[in-house]
Parts: sequence; C-alpha cells; structure tokens
Amino acid sequence: MPQPSDLETILPLIILTVWACALLLVDLLIPKSKKWITATLAIAGLGVTLGVTISQIGETAATGFNGMVARDGFSTFLNALLLVSGLLGVALAFGYVRRMNIERGEYYILLLFSITGMMLMVQAADLIIVFLALELLSIPLYVLAAFNRKMVASEEAGLKYFLLGAFSTGFVVYGIALVFGATGTTSLAGILASTPVSGVLLTAGAALILVGFGFKVAAVPFHMWTPDVYQGAPTSVTGFMAAGAKIAGFAALLRVFSTAFQSLAVDITPVLWALSALTMVVGNLLAISQTDIKRMLAYSSIAHAGYILMAFVPYGDPRVAPVSIAAGIFYLMAYAVTNFGTWAVVIALEKQEGKGLEISDYAGIGRKYPALAVAMTIFMLSLIGFPPTLGLVGKFYLFRAVLEGGFVWLAIIGVVTSLLSAYYYLRVVVNMYMREGDPTIEREPWLGFTTATTAIVTVALSFVPQWLFLLASTAVFRLF
Repeated sequence: MPQPSDLETILPLIILTVWACALLLVDLLIPKSKKWITATLAIAGLGVTLGVTISQIGETAATGFNGMVARDGFSTFLNALLLVSGLLGVALAFGYVRRMNIERGEYYILLLFSITGMMLMVQAADLIIVFLALELLSIPLYVLAAFNRKMVASEEAGLKYFLLGAFSTGFVVYGIALVFGATGTTSLAGILASTPVSGVLLTAGAALILVGFGFKVAAVPFHMWTPDVYQGAPTSVTGFMAAGAKIAGFAALLRVFSTAFQSLAVDITPVLWALSALTMVVGNLLAISQTDIKRMLAYSSIAHAGYILMAFVPYGDPRVAPVSIAAGIFYLMAYAVTNFGTWAVVIALEKQEGKGLEISDYAGIGRKYPALAVAMTIFMLSLIGFPPTLGLVGKFYLFRAVLEGGFVWLAIIGVVTSLLSAYYYLRVVVNMYMREGDPTIEREPWLGFTTATTAIVTVALSFVPQWLFLLASTAVFRLF
C-alpha cells in the first residue's frame, strides 16, 4: 500500500489523472455542439493542478514509492512549465478544432493524459518509471497526430509517429535491460552508487537510452519523423508537441545522465558534442529550402534541440554542469513561449484542407494586420536570437556556459548556425512587409490572447531575465 508521503510526492499528477478520467465520463453527457465545455473543464483541471504545483515551491525534496519518483525543485519547476504549456495548448485548439470540423471532447482528454506522462517523466527517479512515463506521454500524442481522420496526411503522421516511436522505445527498453544487467538495479541513485559488473555493458545501455531520448527530442540522426509528423498533424497538436515533448524529453535526459551516468561522462561527452553539432547544422540547413511554414518550423525545432543539447555536453564537469544545465532549462522556457506564439500565428492564417500554410501566404500581413505582423516578427527574431527577445538571452546563457566548459568549437558552430537561421526566419518577415498580398485571418479570442501574451512575455522578460535564470539555477542545483 502506498504511504501518505508517497501520494503527496505525486499529488499534482494524481489530481490531473483523476481530473482527466472524470472528464472522460463527463464528456459523454456534453452535446457535440457544446464541446467548448470540455475545453473549459480541461483548462480548469490544468489550472487547479498548476496551483497545487506552485504551492509546493520551496518544500523539502522528497522521494516516494521506494525512491522511484522524486519531488524536488527541479520537478516542481518543470511541472509548472508543462502545465502552462498545456494551458496554451488548449488555447491554440479552442477555435481551431471547431474550424477544422474535428471538435471532439477526447482531444482535450488525450492532451491531459499526455501531460500526466510528461509530468511523470520529470519526476522519474527509476528507469522503469522513465519507460512508463515515455509510453504514457507518447500514446496520446500518436492519437492526436492522427486526429483529423478526414485528411490522409494526418493519418499518415499518426502512423509514422507511432511506428518510429515504438521502434525508439525498443532501444530504451533494451538499454534499461543492459543497465540492469551491469548494475543489478534500475534506480538512478542505485546505478550511480553501484560497481558495474561490466563497464562496456553499462556504456552500451546508456547509449541505447540516449537513442530513445534522441528520438523524443528530435535530435539528428533520430529526427526523420519530425517534418512529416509536424506537417500532417493538426496544427494545434504540432504546436503543443513541439514544446511539451521537448521539455519532458530533455528533463528525463538531464535527470538520468546527471544522476545515474556521471561515471560515463568521459565516454558520453564526445557523443553529446557530435549530436549537438550535427543537429544544429542539419536542422538549419534543411530549413532553408522549405516553402511550407510547418515543415520549416519542424526543421527549426530540430535545430533548437541542438542548441539545448549544448547545455548537456559538460554534464560530467561538476564545476560547469549546474550552470550549463540551468542555461538549457532557461532556453527551454524561452523556446516554449516563442513556440506557442509562432504556432498561434500559423493557426490564425491556416484554412481548410491545409491552405494558408505556404510562406508566400504571409505576403501583405504587415499592411493588413500590423499587430499580427509585429507579433510574428518578435517570434522570428527570438528564434534567431536577436534583441530584445528571450531567445537572445537564452542563447547568451547557453554560449557562455559552453565556453566555460571549454567547448569553443561547439559554441562557434552554434553562433554560425544561428546566423544561418536568420535567412529562413527573416524570409517570413520579408514576405509580411515587402510582398503584396491579400491574406485573411481567423479572429478567435483565445488565439489572439495567446499571440499577444506570448509576444509581450518574449520581449518584456528579456529585460529582466535574471530572476527566471535564478529560478532555473535553484531548481537544477538540487540535482547536484
């Protein structure tokens, strides 16, 4: 039987799970024409869970269920970020699913279940829980990617995501088996404290687990699913997936490797270096040739996974690792805010049957919808890392941390690829202001609120980023 302290450790997770299960039943009583009620109840559930999560800030770190889950500053911080991402994900979908004639209550319920998986991933302190959380967050996303059953592209996206996701999960399970064979335990703390029977076996297991995480965060060469899934899935799903799955994947990568595989830093660091550099280069180069905004942002998402990976390269250096990883967490926040704003603009222009998604369709927005053009310009500049935006501050912290770790060439690659990214991001801005066109947008209150809020936050917080970085630093230092 679980003890009260065990349940308290995962209290926000319990609340959201129970809420999602209850909403599954309540939705049966809600008429098809009033599914906005389901969305509103999903927002309420996320809000209540967020309030409980925030109330846990500052509490003493604790573990539950025989050390299989952990509640600490790190998990509380990232759970709050995931719940905010969930609220923004519902806001993106609120009018979009109705407009695309795919409004069904299970959309929001699947979203809640996926978020519970992400939260469990953040709190996982055992490789078995990591595997369970990975499945819990992924399976609802497979369904959501194929949610628009009337479009072949959506069904194809769901199938590709499912097949490649299942394949990558096999790597994780095999890696866990090898780690257990080498150490006799799946506990992260136990792996660190154990004397492995075979160092080769442990290294091979860690490498296979890294492959699984690489798929989840869309790092090269495990990125092949990303462009097709991002393009084919409903755009509101793509926007949520681009932020939520990355936060959960990087959170697990951070906790597992910084806790369990410290002894493998010498072997793993060159691999992380290569993955980061390759992901930045490939993502940015392939984004240049894209004409579809969703595919462009898919390759952009791959590139940003490379930037975030920079923060994990010096994870074995106790002098640099806490600051470096805090920089990565800060960049995840900056990317999430910018990401939701960008996809809100994309949704505003998208029409039925995938129309309005070409970059050329953005011509004339600067003249006809100046406020929307300003917001999109802010988001594009933030993704480049141009002042005054959170993206610039995030990259500054990343490059500073990598340089302190002595990885000068990796920082140079990051700077060069950031300059390269300016070409395709500014192409959107050029189309908005310097090309003639007569675009039309969908005016939806929640979509407009999301766009305006994220644009303001992207600029405003760039002037006072210290307290956010301090929060990230405080959370990360609890791991070391």
